[in-house]
Amino acid sequence: MTETHINLTQSWFGYASVAIFLLSYALVIFEEAIHLRKSKPVLLAAGLIWLLIGWAYTAAGHSEVAEIAAQHVIFEYGELFLFLLVAITYVNTLEERRVFDVLRAKLTARGFTYKQLFWITGAIAFALSPVLDNLTTALILGAVVMAVGAGSPKFIAIACVSIVVAANAGGAFSPFGDITTLMVWQKDKVRFFEFFDLFFPALVNWMVPAIIMHFAIPNERPKSAVEKVQLKPGAIGVVVLFAFTIITAVCFRNFIGLQPALGMMLGLGYLQIWAYFLQRKGHRRNNTDMVLDSFKQIERVEWDTLLFFFGIIFAVGGLGVLGYLASANQFLYGQFGPTIANIVIGIFSAIVDNIPLMFAVLTMDPAMSHGQWLLVTLTAGVGGSLLAVGSAAGVALMGIGKGQYTFMSHLKWTWAVALGYAGSIAVHLIWNAALF
Repeated sequence: MTETHINLTQSWFGYASVAIFLLSYALVIFEEAIHLRKSKPVLLAAGLIWLLIGWAYTAAGHSEVAEIAAQHVIFEYGELFLFLLVAITYVNTLEERRVFDVLRAKLTARGFTYKQLFWITGAIAFALSPVLDNLTTALILGAVVMAVGAGSPKFIAIACVSIVVAANAGGAFSPFGDITTLMVWQKDKVRFFEFFDLFFPALVNWMVPAIIMHFAIPNERPKSAVEKVQLKPGAIGVVVLFAFTIITAVCFRNFIGLQPALGMMLGLGYLQIWAYFLQRKGHRRNNTDMVLDSFKQIERVEWDTLLFFFGIIFAVGGLGVLGYLASANQFLYGQFGPTIANIVIGIFSAIVDNIPLMFAVLTMDPAMSHGQWLLVTLTAGVGGSLLAVGSAAGVALMGIGKGQYTFMSHLKWTWAVALGYAGSIAVHLIWNAALF
């Protein structure tokens, strides 16, 4: 393929593709204003870019090269799609079994002070995100903050900033915590247990701004609310099977050298069989709460998000085939070196979604040490915390924040988040110096 690769960066095919990509991404950025779901413009852009690629390569007599390139991107997306399909289905099932409702009810009934709740919700977000992912974690803890902080808009605003930072930081040291870490793991750039080398840098990323924001939290105690919520039958079984599914995915990668997505699909089989037994038992006892329809949980998967990932991965992959990523690699990593380049990528992720940025880095595949691959994994994961719109967690919380957590309320603390960002990089460079 390298012998017949065509550099189209200076052709009208390339210019048109870049224009299509930028226009589609602009529509994604203004999704809330124009009410156009983010998957729609990127799906159209991906198709048009690959149409231009196919046209150019066919005209040059190398259509098989474009076909091989497309097959490679299809494989990349297929792995990601299957993995996310299972993970999201489990999260939907946990929600349906009221696991998250019980967590919220227990926290709201304990009578904690605002300062205590600030640290409790942040710590849970940091601990939960490596398993559930940063977006789901932010939504769960955001609902808790909204419930207990109804009488203090100031507490809600600051606690939401902490949750966003904690969820993104926690997601950075686990392949399950963010889409970017999942992509890095699936590309075998960082092995499963190697992600935990980022634990202390990620912890610093959250702790630095959290300590600063602590002093701005009202020194008051919210009214305790008593809300009785019980788990649905089979909920503990779903939690256990989710844990076994994660273990299965890790074993597939580490011990038999197969894609983690295959282990996740086996885990979906666990859930389907468990749902079958619950359904049979529920019908026998005439207990509708016991009945679990796992296919309904699959139907509830956020298809807009999965199709958005398809469009982004194919569009960025197309720009790579056209030759733009090779040029970017030479400029960014060749001119500035990997450390500065990886720090800049993290800052960019506060403005541009970290998924296309990480996919671009993986496609460019710059020659870097293991420590540098961990660095870009860290920065791409936590850099989005600098702005409310820089991560899925921040955008989701703005959606449920009812005007109390906003872009400006987050921007007020960007300087503190930036100190945490710088601190996490410094800790990584020192703590993991042997990996560079």
